[in-house]
This record gives sequence, structure tokens and C-alpha cells, in this order.
Amino acid sequence: MIVLGLTGSIGMGKSTTANMFVEAGVPVHDSDAAVHRLYAGKAAPLIEEAFPGTTVDGVVDRTLLASKVLGDAAALKRLEAIVHPLVRADADAFLQTQRQAGAKIAVLDIPLLFETGGRERVDKVVVVTAPAEIQRKRVLERPGMTFEKFEAILAKQMPDSEKRKRADYIIDTGSGMEAARAAVTEIVADIHRNH
Repeated sequence: MIVLGLTGSIGMGKSTTANMFVEAGVPVHDSDAAVHRLYAGKAAPLIEEAFPGTTVDGVVDRTLLASKVLGDAAALKRLEAIVHPLVRADADAFLQTQRQAGAKIAVLDIPLLFETGGRERVDKVVVVTAPAEIQRKRVLERPGMTFEKFEAILAKQMPDSEKRKRADYIIDTGSGMEAARAAVTEIVADIHRNH
């Protein structure tokens, strides 16, 4: 089974592209969705212990948690030390299930693939990209997003140009979603041809 790592900076269209892989019949593990599940499950008591007052009825309240970790590098590191191993275990279980089901390809959707050392976990990397002005427009249209928040998020992410250099495949969503869908179809076909 070929494991594709799907990544891309904020506002590049990665979530939409992940759905295109699902539509193409490729199983996708979504790290963000795993975090949501873990915040309502295994991670909640661990996070409450590390950051008292951040859970409500046994579920992590993301707003309360953000108020404790945003702008505090040490607190963010403590949070990542709790969450990242749980997400990784969740992804490993997903891959095991897909192998047993006989999948030829599986996708790990990892927003910070390069930043968190995820490259060695995948066979090939797909980077979703778009021109900077399209990225900025998409992100600033999100509810509650400010230019300052956008800049802070970008500062934590590897530059798009560097991600593209490290990619095995690039999907440019700036050319429209049909072009992106065609790129997904071609990637899936390429892997089936060559593996």
C-alpha cells in the first residue's frame, strides 16, 4: 500500500482536495478530525490535567484551550506533546485497517506534515498550493479570522515555496477545482500504474 501525505498551508484548499481523494475511492485519514474526536475522548482528561478549566462536560473547549496556549510557546509545546502522539496512533490504526482491507493507496491528511516530522511516515507527499493572493482572500473570508491571526498561523508553517520543493506531487487549487480534481485523478492513476 502506498501512503500519501497530503499537506498544504492554510487556505490552499487542502480539505477540499482531501474530499476529492475520497470521491476517487481513496481512504483519507484527517488529522484535524482526529483531534476533534480526541478532544471529546482520550485527550480530554489529559488536557484538563495539563490546562485546568479547559474542558466542559468532559470535552475540550477549543476557545478556552486557545486562551491558555495562544502566544505561549511553552504551553503550545505541552499541548502538542499530549495531542501529537494520540493523533499519530489514530493514523497508525487507520493505516492498519486500510492495509487489512487491501487498499492500494491511503492518504494521511497532515496540515503540518513537514513541520512535525511526518515525512518519514509516508511514501509520497502531495502539496496543495495556490497563489498567495488567493490564499489570503480565502483565509480572510473565514469567520473570526483577522489579518493578525493569519500572519501568526503562516509564521508557524513552512513557506509554501519550500513545501512545493519537497513535494512528489503538487495540486494547484488556484486554477479552479476541476483542474484540482483532474490532478487528483492523475495522481491516483500514476500510483496504480507504477506500484
